[in-house]
Amino acid sequence: MKCQYCGADVVLPFKCPFCGGYYCVKHRLPENHECPELWKAWLPRREIEPRVRIEEPIKPSWAPYLPPSEGRLLWFSFKEIGHLLAGTLLVMAVGISIILTAFFPFSPHRWRLDILLSSALVFASIFILHELSHKAVAQYYGMWAEFRLNMMGVLITLLSIFLPIKLISPGSVMVVGEADRSVVGKSALAGPLTNIVLSLIFMFWALILHSSSAIIGAVFSPWIALFNLIPFGMLDGAKVLWWNWRIWAVSFSVSLLLTVLVLLIF
Repeated sequence: MKCQYCGADVVLPFKCPFCGGYYCVKHRLPENHECPELWKAWLPRREIEPRVRIEEPIKPSWAPYLPPSEGRLLWFSFKEIGHLLAGTLLVMAVGISIILTAFFPFSPHRWRLDILLSSALVFASIFILHELSHKAVAQYYGMWAEFRLNMMGVLITLLSIFLPIKLISPGSVMVVGEADRSVVGKSALAGPLTNIVLSLIFMFWALILHSSSAIIGAVFSPWIALFNLIPFGMLDGAKVLWWNWRIWAVSFSVSLLLTVLVLLIF
């Protein structure tokens, strides 16, 4: 959304309790956005009456991006599709760099087009399915959810192409709406849980077919889950822990176990 006072882009805006407008953190207070309904703050609560009776609720400025009907999943805006494509291309570049640099430095087949392409697709699947899982669960509970690139994340992902340590986090799914701890925790857990399932699939694929691309997926998918489940800052783990510490402990332990296990096997 945009702040209705200064026009700045705001991911999670503040709603004024008096005029009902949406504002940035700088202008969230009524006196900072010249609230026309500030007079209500000086009256006893029983004397506050609405000046205009509204028959239908007013839609916020981001209403065109809301799902047209309840229960509809995975709807996309054109802006989100552009962000997803740009993020996917960055992640695929990281997947190609694994083959060309640190992961198989002495492989005689690392320049083969099919190996480069399969590695890029493996990384793309880890990234896209992780983000789409967040999005699907949030939209299932009736919230607005769209993927957006983050400049810091883009920079980290771009540097990962040239560094031995690989981190793929070009952006994240932005979620807006009213939700309790359960909804927040389930939406956050969906991404790491998807990576855990993918790691099992890649592991069996690697053991049966001995595919280098499957080995890459088996190694990095649980690592992505483990990293995201760290209970710190805006990572998924902090939201899952806030919801249910037992579920967080189990999911974190499983991702840690898989990360260690694939390193020992492969």
